[in-house]
Amino acid sequence: MSAFARALCLIVLWFTGLGSHFITSHAFKVPFRVNDVLPVLPHEISWPVLNNFHSAVDLLPYFVGSVTPNNVSIAWKGACFYGNEARLEFTESDRDETDLGGAVIHLTTSAAHSWTCMDLYVFATPYRITWDYYFSAREHTLRFDSWEEPAELEYVKQHGVSVFLMPSGMMGTLFSLIDVLPLFSNTAWGQKANIDFLKKHMGATFEKRPQPWRATIDPADVHSGDFLAVSKIRGRWGGFETLEKWVTGAFAGHTAVCLKDETGNLWIGESGHENEKGEEIIVVIPWEEWWELTLKDSSNPQVALLPLHPELRAKFNSSAAWAYAWSMSGKPYGYHNMIFSWIDTVADNYPPPLDANLVISVMSMWTRLQPSYAANMWNEALNKRLGTEGLDLHDILVETEKRGIAFDQLLTIPEQDEWVYSDGKSTTCVAFILSMYKEAGILGPISSSIQVTEFTIRDAYMLKIFEDNQTRLPSWCNNEDGQLPFCQILGEYRDGTPWL
Repeated sequence: MSAFARALCLIVLWFTGLGSHFITSHAFKVPFRVNDVLPVLPHEISWPVLNNFHSAVDLLPYFVGSVTPNNVSIAWKGACFYGNEARLEFTESDRDETDLGGAVIHLTTSAAHSWTCMDLYVFATPYRITWDYYFSAREHTLRFDSWEEPAELEYVKQHGVSVFLMPSGMMGTLFSLIDVLPLFSNTAWGQKANIDFLKKHMGATFEKRPQPWRATIDPADVHSGDFLAVSKIRGRWGGFETLEKWVTGAFAGHTAVCLKDETGNLWIGESGHENEKGEEIIVVIPWEEWWELTLKDSSNPQVALLPLHPELRAKFNSSAAWAYAWSMSGKPYGYHNMIFSWIDTVADNYPPPLDANLVISVMSMWTRLQPSYAANMWNEALNKRLGTEGLDLHDILVETEKRGIAFDQLLTIPEQDEWVYSDGKSTTCVAFILSMYKEAGILGPISSSIQVTEFTIRDAYMLKIFEDNQTRLPSWCNNEDGQLPFCQILGEYRDGTPWL
């Protein structure tokens, strides 16, 4: 380390101690805070501290309010500037459509916590998303030269422009990107990032298991209806599952189900199996093929087998289950209702700092960038909830406005199993299994009153339908001398989280 770096480190440590005193006593504004200057310090000093300050969650904007032409101003406390106010002023259009006009947001910043910090904001309507950053205490302006279309003007008149704060500020946001990118990295670095995220935000525990990390499975001890819970912790699917677990509260990110044919051969039914074209479809494949693919999976999957309870196993209608599985084979994975299964209430299902305002803004962004993706993920599902057909996101918002329905309420309308989408019934991995359980008689007399497309993976594995007596588990189960209530048949780590 250079002499300059050592001197700078001492200065930072000195101001770190003084800074806490000055902030507490409000004597005066400190020149800088440690997290403002860490990026210029040597890598071996700055990164460990930054990792404690910021996480992938810090990338999510915090909704501070909507600035409308009807209110005088909105006020809030920022990450850098503790005093902020904003107001909206309509302006004349610079386009031919003189009836549209534009607007200017006047945003005043004051009371910065240090001389080096800055605040980053996202400004959004369902028709646009833009951003700006501020590092000086004064009035700033953000100009919308013209509204995209009359519907945007009407939306802003009624609801205003949503203002989102990036809570960690500019430098924090940039370094949070460093934290989120590893979630999708197919490396040991990426695996550690996923594990650390799950530990921090979900209270998950990961303990290294002794070898062997895979069980020597006897298919004779596996039965139709037995449930497979899969958790991937590295690579593209590892990162995706980590975020899925965070929003749904599940400690598994994928599922599959076991089936025995008339000759005793073991098969696996799975929604979300990638075919040779890269498409995610529903398949029924031999156990040996599924197990070989799982062992080769670079995402380092952790796999648990949850046998059905013996009483329910005896009631399992294998013929009906097979008929259902073959009827669904080859059909696409259920993207249409994937995000709706975990949104049941207006506010309580969102892990902070997520909220409905952010959800609609993200939907809007993806609709602009990838219209076909948006149509597949939520447009059709939102049309189902309104009883309409073919409306895009903007038209859906107009329709909800006409009906007096808030968008966050629209998101909470339950999915219905009988809904048929443009490519058939929308069936996620867990909906596929629970639909099979319905057909096989596992859910009994309440079957007709259950909408399985509303279930998350957590909802499924917490059902009281699985083996609850450890002494009846197969002898080859890697359950660590009875420490686990299920068979962990593959995995480097034992998840000590009480998720069953």
